[in-house]
Amino acid sequence: MTGRSAVVVGGSRGLGFGVARAARDAGARVTVVARDLAGADGEQGDATDEEFAGKVLAAARPDLLIVTAGVAPAMRPLTEHNWETFSANWQADVRIAFVWLRAALKLPLDPGSRVVVFGSAAELRGSPLSGGYAGAKATVRLMTSYAAAQGRDRGITMTTVLPGITPHTTVGETAIRAYAQASGITAEEFRARVSGAPAPESVGAQVIALVADPAAAIAGAYLLDGDGLREHAG
Repeated sequence: MTGRSAVVVGGSRGLGFGVARAARDAGARVTVVARDLAGADGEQGDATDEEFAGKVLAAARPDLLIVTAGVAPAMRPLTEHNWETFSANWQADVRIAFVWLRAALKLPLDPGSRVVVFGSAAELRGSPLSGGYAGAKATVRLMTSYAAAQGRDRGITMTTVLPGITPHTTVGETAIRAYAQASGITAEEFRARVSGAPAPESVGAQVIALVADPAAAIAGAYLLDGDGLREHAG
């Protein structure tokens, strides 16, 4: 990655922070994009803003675009959701993916560029307490595949990473507490069930290793858990 440019949307915390750090460690020039940069250097703004996304990509001309941003869903049974809480991840996660994928294609990014969008393994088995979260993440993967088909003619490779539940992120911790309570166990007991989930630093290293070689073949989607990245053929 030495001498190459990377933009990490949502790179100020969680898995995005791990990816941004790994990209820097690999020698890339990294631009972190976040609503709250938390003291980090980067571009502060609303990731759902199309004009903002276009300006960031035009200025950075990244060889690698990573999109990890989203919101933690409200955790409650369906009857306790209203439409605003149920649709929160559609309004944020889906819209963010749409905005940055569209911006990458409209610019477009240079041939050889790579785009990685983070979804969630929740789409594979559902997440009954998180409203529209699992469905929103399924749409993120589908939308990335649509964009990838367009990007292929421009020499742009796109893929989705589907991480499992992890105690290392705000979303993961929110889910752990909610599902522990629903299962009648403590958060510590539930957390032990996912103790093998990779930390942000490990996630970052694995993602950068996947995309750093511009000649390497990239699958349409990857599961990410304690066993590492595995091609998802669904």
